[in-house]
Amino acid sequence: MSVKMFGCQGKDPTPTITEKKCPNCGHTIEVFSTDTEVVCDHCGFTVYNDALSCVQWCKYAKLCVGEETYRKLMEVAANQKAREAQEKEAV
Repeated sequence: MSVKMFGCQGKDPTPTITEKKCPNCGHTIEVFSTDTEVVCDHCGFTVYNDALSCVQWCKYAKLCVGEETYRKLMEVAANQKAREAQEKEAV
């Protein structure tokens, strides 16, 4: 039996938007909650969505967001952890 999911069962399915500053040039970038990465319109720097949510721990995440988005979000999470570890080692 296949389970059909229509978004998160505990959250509003409407994507949210957050403004971030580009770490390269300081330009304001809009990041949607469904984006894994956004390219700065001003300088071309790639900014990653570091506000990954329940996708990292929810057992229904693949069903909820789909295989491809899940894979991308988990890749971003792994890259974020690696960057944080490098920053700690540099201190």
